[in-house]
Amino acid sequence: MQRTGLFVILCSLGFLNAAADIVTREVSYSDGKTEMTGYLAYDDALEGKRPGVLVVHEWWGHNDYARSRAKQLAGMGYTALAVDMYGQGKTADHPKDAGAMSGAVMANLDQAKARFLAAKDLLESHETSDPERTVAIGYCFGGGVVLHMARLGVDLDGVVSFHGSLDTARPAGKGEVKARILVCNGADDAFVSADSIEAFKKEMDAAGATYTFKNYSGAVHSFTNPSATEYGRKFELPLQYNAAADKASWADMRAMLEEVFAPAATAQ
Repeated sequence: MQRTGLFVILCSLGFLNAAADIVTREVSYSDGKTEMTGYLAYDDALEGKRPGVLVVHEWWGHNDYARSRAKQLAGMGYTALAVDMYGQGKTADHPKDAGAMSGAVMANLDQAKARFLAAKDLLESHETSDPERTVAIGYCFGGGVVLHMARLGVDLDGVVSFHGSLDTARPAGKGEVKARILVCNGADDAFVSADSIEAFKKEMDAAGATYTFKNYSGAVHSFTNPSATEYGRKFELPLQYNAAADKASWADMRAMLEEVFAPAATAQ
């Protein structure tokens, strides 16, 4: 029996966690100007190359949440890299600082692309990663980043935005979007207006992009992060974890990856 077939059977029987031997480590890379700190995760028990997933952090920076998602993806049979878009692994503890750092990145999309591509090159050069099969997912700020990378025509099989920003000053042109897109949005997200959703859909339609837009009922901003409710209370922001929307959006992402990478195994 082929290794992939065996892996699928183990997953279906619920033995994945027992069989997995997840390797994690910090990695350093640069875009030629800025040193960055990433977090690589993969299952050392698997043989051969497998698809790679880039994980782009929230506006708080490269923290444990982004790393936990990378590790979760590794348990699904991918090689995952939690990237660093701020440089030197910087994080923020206050919305004012987070907004300043995320705003600086989004104000210079050429630099953002260079940092993203540096992470992509690192992931695709890893011995366990298949450089021909790469997707990117992102949360909040990171969701906006991966959507912009798709707009800029970065060679990705797919991008998934979780409660990410939709607005852009550089809309995609006809035929420029190569990646398949999944947007996972909270239906009650105060930071994403109905006008922004309509504009995004019109932009994607005009660009000829392949995309799916999902709205999760009752979910507000940052609905996938278990720490969101605490952040919301602390800083009086409309943030809240929503377990149902978290589970549903992760399942929607898995389904997309299964289609993009078929017959890659993606069960967890």
